[in-house]
This record gives sequence, C-alpha cells and structure tokens, in this order.
Amino acid sequence: MTSSTLQLTTLPSGLRVITDTVTSVDSAVVGVWCDVGTRCEDPAENGVAHMVEHMMFKGTPTRSARDINEIVENVGGSMNAYTGHETTAYHMHMLKEDVPLALDLLADMIQRPAMPPEEIERERGVILQEIGMCTDTPDDYVFDLWQETAYPGQMLGAPILGTAEIVSSLSREALLAYVQKFYTPRNLVVSVAGNAQHEDILAQVERLFTDLPGDTSFIKQQGRYHGGEIRKARDLEQSHVVMGFRGVSRHDPDYEAAMALSIILGGGTASRLYHEIREQRGLVYSVYGFHNAYEDTGEVIVYAGTGPEKLPALMPVLCEEIVKMRAPVAAAELSRAKAMIKARLLMAQESMMSRANRQAKHVMHFGKLPDLAEKRHRIEALTVDDLARVAARVFDSKPTLAALGPLDRLESYETIAARL
Repeated sequence: MTSSTLQLTTLPSGLRVITDTVTSVDSAVVGVWCDVGTRCEDPAENGVAHMVEHMMFKGTPTRSARDINEIVENVGGSMNAYTGHETTAYHMHMLKEDVPLALDLLADMIQRPAMPPEEIERERGVILQEIGMCTDTPDDYVFDLWQETAYPGQMLGAPILGTAEIVSSLSREALLAYVQKFYTPRNLVVSVAGNAQHEDILAQVERLFTDLPGDTSFIKQQGRYHGGEIRKARDLEQSHVVMGFRGVSRHDPDYEAAMALSIILGGGTASRLYHEIREQRGLVYSVYGFHNAYEDTGEVIVYAGTGPEKLPALMPVLCEEIVKMRAPVAAAELSRAKAMIKARLLMAQESMMSRANRQAKHVMHFGKLPDLAEKRHRIEALTVDDLARVAARVFDSKPTLAALGPLDRLESYETIAARL
C-alpha cells in the first residue's frame, strides 16, 4: 500500500484541517466537508441542503459560475459535490501544483456564495428535473419510500432532493440563512489527500478561511426507527421490493458485525440471497443487501426486483433466508465477509477521493483521525457468536416494507412479518 502521512490540526476557530500526504501521486483531492445534511433541515424547507449544494457552484461576488467552471477545467481539474442525510461535501481533483487554486476557489464559494436570483431559478428547474428523474427510476424511488416509512415524520426519512412542492418555493433568503446557520467553522472540515504538505495547506487555510459565520447551536433530531409498510402500485415491467430492519449506529460496538452480517446475507454474488434466489431459483434479476449506519441508528436492508408473476414464490424464500441468518453462520462465510470488508478498506486507499472522504467523515463523526490497523483488528476479532447476537438484535425489530410496481400478487405485510 502507498505510504502516507496523515495529520490533523484544529484551528482556534474550530475549523479542522486534515492532510493525507501521498507523494507517489501527481495530484490531490481538495475538499470541504460539512457536518450537516437533510436531517438538519426544517420540514418546511426539505431540500434546502441539496439546493444550497447546487448553488455553491453558481458564483461569488468576484467569480461567475462560468468563471469557476473554466478556472477548474483550464488546468485540467474536475469538481463535484454531494448531499446526504448527515453530510454535505464539495471537492476538487487537481494536479499538485494547482492545489492552492482549488483551496482559493473552495474558500470563495463556501464563504461568499452570491446566489444570483436568476441562477436560483435556473437551478430550481434543474433540481425539479432531478426529482422527476428519481421518481421515474423505480429502483431508486423505492428506497426513498422505504426511508420515509422507516422514519416517519422525521427528517432522517425525508428525501434528500426534497419534494417538488417545497423546492418550487424555497427562497434565496432561506438558502442564505441555511448557510449562515450551518456552514460554521466547527461544522466544517478541510480535507486534502494526495501530493500536498500539511504545513502548506494549513497556511493557506488560515489565510483563506477568514469569513465564515459564527458558530450557532442546533440539535439534531434523534433518529427513531419505526417499521411499517408502504405500497405504490405502478404500471411497470418489474415489481421492486425493499425490506429492512433496524441496524446499529456507526458508534455501536456491533457496527463491524452488522456489516459482516449484511455481506453474508446480500453483499455480492457469493451471498446467500444471490446464490439461493437468483442462481438456484431464478426468481430475480437483481437482489442484494447492505447495512447503513447513522449517528444514532442504522438499518439492514434487502432489495429484490422481479417480474410480478414471481412475487408469490419470491417472498417466502426471501423471508426464509433472513430467518436462517439467526443461526450460526459457517466459518467460511465469516472469513469471506471479513476479507471483503478488509479488501474494500485497502482498495479505497488507492483512490485519493476515497481517502479524503474517509478522513473527513471520520473526524466529523469521531473527533479523531481513522486508524486503519485498529479497524482491521476489530474486523479480524469478529466471531460467529458476534454475528448470531447481532442477527437476533437486527431481525427482532419490526420490518419495514416498501414495494413499487405491479403488486397484486404481493402477499400482505402481516403474512410477510409472520414469516420472520
């Protein structure tokens, strides 16, 4: 693995600066991560976090949106951003000599977003198209339905893109107020991974990030998993089914065990679901499972897409495979799950974007730099008994079922729950 030097400095303002120096590459990923997302929104402003993310690229008092695009691409760089339920991030990938330029641009965008009214209206239309595209993509939309049902009445269950109704009415004042409230030093992390030195980055950040708003206090709504069902009949070729259970948070001692459990169940082509439901029975084209963790809760989720005529055969087998997870897994299955988790960790180290993202999120969530050796030790220490304990904990929770498409042949929620 490529050697690196990992450093973290917290400035007097509370702004944290991370460098993961890798001198064997000729570029670096430079980004600003913000420890807020959809779950911090006011329900009446659902979608504001995502809209702010879009608008950050639409100019500052001294640079237009086109200026920003051309400055980055004139040196062969690229830029992007993402919004999640708990995190928003802005990042650029530049050659090593252009890292100062990336920092200058990001500092300007984050601290001085112009948000011209004409750009807001243009981007509002873009986001409404994005919402429509998600709704028209059933294997995406069904997960939004699942999230909404698992966390009813909570922003953790709200769609990241927002709703068309709310996005259509979000004002410039609401966007700027969101930035003023949440884009504060203690909520931000500057993360750089690649060919850049910590002292150089630190000096530039201290010089450039001087106009951030003052810190304000806010309380994140606690995530409370409920369970239940939602069905939306739609004239589609396939029926899309998502079933999930309460998982564990990223701080839970059972976090690694939940990851391993979900891999054995549905992570990859050697998983139980793929082998039994697709390869042995041919009941689906797509079936998989995963574990997703938040600050205070988590979820183990299974997805299956199938022709509606196969639903009566699919659901009993799907439930049976979930029930089987309560029994001790085979040693070979646990070994494979461990290998997959470790391989993902190590392979991610080969991507500067993955490294910058991992370091930033770990510092935001845990207040310290990640320790890869410690993580590998926790994975290696997992036992069959650990997974049996976590399986009982997860699959004893009330299931959440979301289904989209032709659903006449999907059995009742009560029947499905009784099988579990």
